[in-house]
Amino acid sequence: MFNLNIERKESINKCVRFPTKIINEIEKVTNKNNVSFSKFVIEACLYALNDIKEQEKQKQES
Repeated sequence: MFNLNIERKESINKCVRFPTKIINEIEKVTNKNNVSFSKFVIEACLYALNDIKEQEKQKQES
C-alpha cells in the first residue's frame, strides 16, 4: 500500500517536468492529505522502485 511517510533525509535538488494533468491530480491528493508535492513524489518513486525490485525477484524465482 502507498503511504506518505513524513521522515526527512539528506537531499539533492532535481528539476523534473510533469504534464499538467498529472500535476493537478497530485495537487488534489497532497492538498487533501496535507503533504508537500515533493514528499508525494519521493514516496511515489520509492513505491515504484520497490515494485520493480519485487518484479525482478519474482522473475529470478521463476
